[in-house]
Formats: sequence, C-alpha cells, structure tokens
Amino acid sequence: MTAQNASHDATLRARTQDVAEALEIAGSRLDDATRSRVAAAVEGVRARLALGVDHTIVAFAGGTGSGKSSLFNKVSRLSFADVGVKRPTTARVTACSWSDDAEALLDWVGVDRERRITQSGELDGVDERGLDGLVLLDLPDHDSVEPAHREVVDRVLPMVDLLVWVVDPQKYADDALHTGYLRDAVGSEASMVVLLNQVDTVPDTQRGNLLEDLRRLLADDGLTGVHVQEVSARSGEGVDEVRTLLEEACARRSVAAGRAAAELDSAARLLLAQVPAEVPWQMGPAVERELDALVVATGLDSVASQVGNTVRNGYGHPEVPPPDRDAVALSRARWLTRAGASLRPGWQRSLAESVAGADQLRTAVAGALRGVSLDARGPSSARTLRRTAWVLAGVAALAIVAGVLAVTGVLGLGDPWSWVVLAGAGVVALGAVATAVAGVAARRRLASQRERAVSSAGRAALERVLTEGLGEPTQKLLVSHRRVRELAQAATELPTARPLTGSLRLPTEGELATSSTDETTGARGAGARG
Repeated sequence: MTAQNASHDATLRARTQDVAEALEIAGSRLDDATRSRVAAAVEGVRARLALGVDHTIVAFAGGTGSGKSSLFNKVSRLSFADVGVKRPTTARVTACSWSDDAEALLDWVGVDRERRITQSGELDGVDERGLDGLVLLDLPDHDSVEPAHREVVDRVLPMVDLLVWVVDPQKYADDALHTGYLRDAVGSEASMVVLLNQVDTVPDTQRGNLLEDLRRLLADDGLTGVHVQEVSARSGEGVDEVRTLLEEACARRSVAAGRAAAELDSAARLLLAQVPAEVPWQMGPAVERELDALVVATGLDSVASQVGNTVRNGYGHPEVPPPDRDAVALSRARWLTRAGASLRPGWQRSLAESVAGADQLRTAVAGALRGVSLDARGPSSARTLRRTAWVLAGVAALAIVAGVLAVTGVLGLGDPWSWVVLAGAGVVALGAVATAVAGVAARRRLASQRERAVSSAGRAALERVLTEGLGEPTQKLLVSHRRVRELAQAATELPTARPLTGSLRLPTEGELATSSTDETTGARGAGARG
C-alpha cells in the first residue's frame, strides 16, 4: 500500500470513528430513521474497509428497458448478464470481476456464486490491465413490478464505489429515478456517472437537446458535475469511452474509497440535522433567572422576616412552609423551555428525562430549606442589659423619692444634699433609659443580621438545588450535544473528491500525489484520531 493509499485509509477510518462515536453519544435522542441510516452507514463502511479498498466496485443501475444488461455484456466483452424478456424474472445481481481475489468482496455484496465470472482478457487477446481490480455489477431493475428487485438495488447501492445510472431516451426523466434515488444522492457526485443509452435511436440533431435536458434534470436534483456520457449498447457507440471511464475509476484509487467517504458524509450530515446549531446556554445566568421565582415559591423572604421579627420582639416561632407544588412545577417547565429552545425533539425529550422531576425538585427544595438555620434567639447581652436597666430604674426611683422627701423636709438632709440626691436620681434614670435603648438597638441589629443570613443561606440552598437538579443534567446533555456536532462536522470538513471526467488521459501517480497533497494535509488531524 502506498503512502497516499495509507493516508486515504487512515482518513476514512478516522471519519468512521467520528461518526460512530457521535452515533453512540446521541443514541436514542435521534429519531429511529436517522439512527438506523447512520448505523448502517458506519457498519457498511467498516465492512468495506475490512475487505480493503484495492478493488473498485462499479454497478450498472437503471430501469426496465434501459439496456444496462446489454451494456454490461458489451463492457465486459462477455454474454453473461440476462437481457430481454429474461431480465424481469430474477432479482439476482450479476458480477464480472477483473481480479482473482474478489470472492470475499462478492460474498459481502451478496452475489450468488453462479452469477459471478472473472474477465482476464486472455480469450480475446484484449489487454484488460487498465481494469485491474474492477468488480462490475449488473443490478436488477429499480422500477420493476417485483418489490424484491428494488429491495436488492437498495441493499447493494450503499456498497458500491462508483454508481453508473443507465437511462434511455424515453425514460430518462422518470420520476421514480429522480425522486427515489438521484435527489438522495447529493454529495456523491464524485461517485456517480450517468450513461444515456440507446442514442442510436435518436436523430443526430436531437442528441444535444437530449443531453442538455438530462443535465438540467440532474441540476434540478441538486447534482452538479456528474459526468454524462452518450452510448449505445447495440451499435457499440461510446462503449470504448465507457471502458476508459472505468479505467480512470480504477486508476484513481480515491474513487474506490470515495463511495465510502460519501456514505460517511451523508451520515454525518444526517447527524448535523439533529444538532443544527450551538445552544446558547450558560449555567450561571440560567440558575439566576429561575432563582427568584423559586424564592417566591418557597416563601423564603417571609420566613426570613419571621426570624427577624422573633429576634426583634423576643417571641414567636418561625417555620418554613412546604414549597408550592404548582410554582415549582412551573419553574421546572420554564427551565426546560429556555434550555431546550434550540434542541430537536429527541434532545428535548432527553433533557426532560435528565433533569429532576417536579415532585423530586419540590422534595429537594423542602429538604434544602430545612437545613437553613432559623435562629430566633436574642443577643447574648439582652438579659444583662435588661436587668441592668431595671436595676438602674429602681435605684433612680428610690433616689427620686428620697430627694423629694429631703426637699420637703421629711428627711433632714439639709442643703445642698437634697438637691444632690435628686440630681443623682436623674442621672441614674438616664442610665436606665440608655441601657434599655441599647438593648432594643442590639435586638434590631441582630434581627436584621439574622434576616439577611436566613435569606442568604436560603438562596444558596435553592441555588444548589437548581444547579444539581436542573443545571448539571442540562449542562451534561448540552456537552453531549456539542460533542455530536463537533464529531459530525469533523467527518464532513474534508475536501470533496473530483468527479470522473472520462478523460482519455489518465492522471499519473505523481499527479495524483500532487493533487491530493491538500487533501492529505487537511485530513492529517482526522487521521491522527484514528
């Protein structure tokens, strides 16, 4: 294997691993159809890589009467494929291989052993070396009245490296071909060729218009750059050009791997459709937006106020009421709406399953608030200040009585002692008032501190509940969402192979190496992952 081929294989394996990892992460969040198609693509590419891409599988596909079996016989120089009225009776694939070691590959494709033949060119003396490694398939009619025929076509097409659609002048615009196959093949232009067969039945003056109309239909299907070739299996016109085209496909090994790459690209784009954009979400702001609503739902501010009043007044019994069930459920619903606004339905369902349920959230809220201290005790100095104030008030009262008695002559203290006693009584009374005021102020300060502490501790507890019950599961899911998107993008951000041209001059190995330098460089990062 050349260094270039090894690089192609490494790139394909890395892309396959990216798509497989993305599929595993996304899991049931994808719809069933997408999951099945992506899984089939990964499985098919892995099987193809395991068999090696040294062979080039080319399939002739087309509708009834297109003449693909006759063309198959012309190209292979053998009369092996069923033609005419025999054709609709079998759903089996016919294969001609230009290799003696294609048996495992044909087993994988599902070609019956009696429907295989090997072309060496020895019998007719024709040099077939340009087609070394080619495995040419003749598929059943995709529009057959027998459903089994289409089932075979649909099964084999994803396994093919180069798909050659054979159409005829009467049915080239058939809707079953365009809507059933071609429009779904956008992105696989490098692995597709369209042959307009039976051109010998078309006047020379009309051929150009016919080809132009066919190219227009392909463009309408979204297919650009697909090589269109006119041919006639009956007259032999254009058959040599078809063989040259197949020689180009065999010479350009990237064509053999191109179908696998296109399958991966298609699978990756299906995944990207399920994760269409980055989700603009941040944990902190999301929690903060819902915190105030949860504070209201729990009556936290009222509880904090009760604690402050109890401390301030010296009596009361604050308690936390049960959280409002409907308010908590509404808070959770708002969270899901905001966080899941940019998500597809499968991811939205997964988000709803990941975060805490309404009852679970309500239980967590109640438990968190029960852990908040509702300390309603007064200041430690309150009792001392109160007793001191009462003592001072009593002393002041006694001093006032004694002073009054002295002034009135009941007590013979004489001047100026009677007035000294009265003045002292006034001072002691002021001390009593000051002590009482200090006690009230201490209670008020402590009440404010406790109220703020309960509010702060309660908000912190509710923030933890939101973070653990809603925020962290949401963040984990969105990390998975972002990872799926990154992997899918990595599997598609590689240069697209050039379509075949049917050029008579095939590129040399040196030209191939030069032309693939950018592709190899661009794929180096992906290859390193493999």
